[in-house]
Amino acid sequence: MITLPPATPPLSILMYHQIGRYPRPDAHRALFCHIDRFKAQLSYFKWMGVDVLSMDQARACLFEGQPLKRRSVVITVDDGYDDFREHAWPALKAHGFPAMVYLVSSLVGQRANWLTDRPELPRLMDANAVRQLRSEGCDFGSHAMSHPRLSTLSTEHQRQEIVGSKQALEDLLGERVDHFCYPFGDYTERSRDMVREAGYQTATTCIRGAANFSDNPFELTRKAISYGDNLVGFAWKLHAKQERKGQGAVADRVAA
Repeated sequence: MITLPPATPPLSILMYHQIGRYPRPDAHRALFCHIDRFKAQLSYFKWMGVDVLSMDQARACLFEGQPLKRRSVVITVDDGYDDFREHAWPALKAHGFPAMVYLVSSLVGQRANWLTDRPELPRLMDANAVRQLRSEGCDFGSHAMSHPRLSTLSTEHQRQEIVGSKQALEDLLGERVDHFCYPFGDYTERSRDMVREAGYQTATTCIRGAANFSDNPFELTRKAISYGDNLVGFAWKLHAKQERKGQGAVADRVAA
């Protein structure tokens, strides 16, 4: 079993998707978090003295020798759903907490068309909302151009998804986009190397566990926060569930 070094406070990168008001889902509970529970989680950080870091700060602590003063988290939100603008961001602003939202660049302002099993596809934030939230301090990263499974794509198609999304989001925001998230947590060693070569500074995965044991900045481990996580379950994930679980990059297939 992997255990944290005694002198190193845990740093947990938390993974959210849709945050808002929903009935209890029958499936895919890790894709939902009720806003009331999200607010309770933010209050818990204040109560327990947990630092909420930006992704830049986390990278500096994990890989550049910046000391971790105490237990810390990074809040990441995949896909860029419009309910983040409506529900989650006001709660984060009230506490003064940063968050990293990963956008699907070709679908900004459209619907999440990769969710083929949903009767109604949720809407994604539009460009005006993204720019407004950025002006208020929200951080944005790339979730590729179209939310594909990168391991199924040819080398050139992977490059288009990774590099093209960076360029599109930089045009939208008028600034550098330094952070990437692998859609579905699916990637190969080639994907990882392309992310680094494209000029990103980090990339997050769906590998579970505390980020302290991430092998490099382009395979950061995270902890998924689910609809079913009450405050006790949330605290258990935060304080006790540190062991790394899950597979990293899959083997590269022959490029088409």
